[in-house]
Amino acid sequence: MNKAELVDAVRKGLGAATSKAAAERAVDAVLAAVKRGLRRDREVQIVGFGSFAAAVRPARRGFNPHTQQPMKIPAVKTVRFKPGSELRAL
Repeated sequence: MNKAELVDAVRKGLGAATSKAAAERAVDAVLAAVKRGLRRDREVQIVGFGSFAAAVRPARRGFNPHTQQPMKIPAVKTVRFKPGSELRAL
């Protein structure tokens, strides 16, 4: 499912009176709130769905697959998702 399909699903869930633009604003608002929560609290929990947590993947050594030369892979900020029990049951 891409964002356009998600907007359509939200629109259908909210009812026929909801416009596509209003559904898109609702999806954008939720995504922006998750981003703000990760930036501020480093974790966002949605009961029944799951939790998003900011993490840092440490720097490590790797190999170039073409030349087999060793190389340093830098540390990266990432987001981890842990599904809730209701989502896991699906």
